[in-house]
Amino acid sequence: MLSAVLHRQATAYVKKLPEIAPGYTVRVHERIKEGEKERVQIFEGLVIGVHRGHSATDATFTVRRIASGIGVERIFSIHSPMIEKVDVRKIAKVRRAKLSFLRGRRGKSARLSERFTSADEFAIAVQTPVKEEASSTSEEATPTEEKAS
Repeated sequence: MLSAVLHRQATAYVKKLPEIAPGYTVRVHERIKEGEKERVQIFEGLVIGVHRGHSATDATFTVRRIASGIGVERIFSIHSPMIEKVDVRKIAKVRRAKLSFLRGRRGKSARLSERFTSADEFAIAVQTPVKEEASSTSEEATPTEEKAS
C-alpha cells in the first residue's frame, strides 16, 4: 500500500532527459549555491554506471573524469531539481553494464572507441524516440508511393 502511494507521488517529479547509458560522455549542468549566489557548474565525464532504482525518481548515474591526474567520480540523481540539463557529447561502444574496470586504467588504455562516425548518425542516436500511431504512418506512406509511380 505505502509503496504504491510513493510510486504515484514520484511520477510528478520525473523530468524529460536524454537517455543515459554506460559509455556515454556527458556534460551535467548542475546548480550550485554558494552563500546568496547561485550558479551553474558543468561536470563532464564518462558514464560508468546507471542505477535504475525501484521508482522513476530513484534512478542515478555515475560520471567519472580525470582532474589533475586524479580520477573523480560523482553520482547524480537523474531527476534531481539541482540538475539543469544533461548533454550527451559522445557515445562509445561498450559491452558491459558497469565500466568499473576503467578505474585501474590510465592513458590510452582507458579510451573507448566511438560507436558513430558521422555527426548525422550521432544526431539520430541522441534524439528521443517519438511514438506515433501505426495508422498515421501507413497513411503517410501510401501518398509518397503514388507520387513515385
